[in-house]
Amino acid sequence: MTVIVCPKCAKKHNISADIVKRKLPSAKSFIAKCKACHNRFPVSIDQLGEKEKNVTVEPDRKIKNQPARKLCIALSKGGVGKTTTSTNLGACLALAGYKVLIVDTDTQGQVSYLLGKKPKSGLTELLTAELEPEEILIKARENLWLLAGGKSLAGVKRIIDRKSFGAEWTLHEAMKPFEYRYDFIIIDTAPGWDQLSVNVFFYATEVLVPVALEFMPLQGLSEFLKSLGSIQRYRRDVELKYILPTFMDARVKGPQEIFAKLKQLYPEYICKPIRYSESISEAPSFGKTIFEFAPGCNASADYRELARKVTLDDSLLL
Repeated sequence: MTVIVCPKCAKKHNISADIVKRKLPSAKSFIAKCKACHNRFPVSIDQLGEKEKNVTVEPDRKIKNQPARKLCIALSKGGVGKTTTSTNLGACLALAGYKVLIVDTDTQGQVSYLLGKKPKSGLTELLTAELEPEEILIKARENLWLLAGGKSLAGVKRIIDRKSFGAEWTLHEAMKPFEYRYDFIIIDTAPGWDQLSVNVFFYATEVLVPVALEFMPLQGLSEFLKSLGSIQRYRRDVELKYILPTFMDARVKGPQEIFAKLKQLYPEYICKPIRYSESISEAPSFGKTIFEFAPGCNASADYRELARKVTLDDSLLL
């Protein structure tokens, strides 16, 4: 049997190469239909035949001869969906064929947990130059790599704090080897502000802010934008691009009112909300993205819509 992988939801399907070749003796390819999400996609006959081979072939970079787009997911308040968004947006872009690196700058290291990985090294070893880049990268999915965070980053923060000059450029310098290897570098950030957070804003060029549709995160957004403005005085390359409402529950009046307020205040940045879904909170316990765990749920559709907005490609993963 051969394993083929749906490029839309990453569902794996077993298929007999002998049966396909008997039924389609002269064909060079055929159209497969995913049983999970009903997506139709082409499969080359030449790719069939090797046992347990994933037929999804790793594509070349979509954005050729250009540096990666560096997008950080940030808000100084916790519990708004930063890590969930970093992981699922990265996974969605990877499913669409983009090469994606997720960088976890949080001491909790939860991106690894969401992707079902147990890294032995990561961003700490890159920043301290203990290991080479190739030794610390984890291939989490097709087209998706992880540079893990974790508790050891607490020590790195102290090292950065003790630098006399250029402390804010530490991450920027360490990430140079990855500049042209990926289409997107997505940086997941920790709540609050510290020297590593400042490093992220001196490295990233685009900022996506998830805002839970509750009063406190809305107040936190205002404070965050003031702090971001202070950073922009010294680093003009970093730009607020997206404000992403999360935990939209249409059954409750409050979230809809807050969303309307956000649209009024920030019309040029606002994205379609991520609707509340139990699957979003359940998927991490299985080490799966929302596209693997519940590809047909509302949140999965909403993250695909976010990916279309980020890539400016309205046909992406339709």
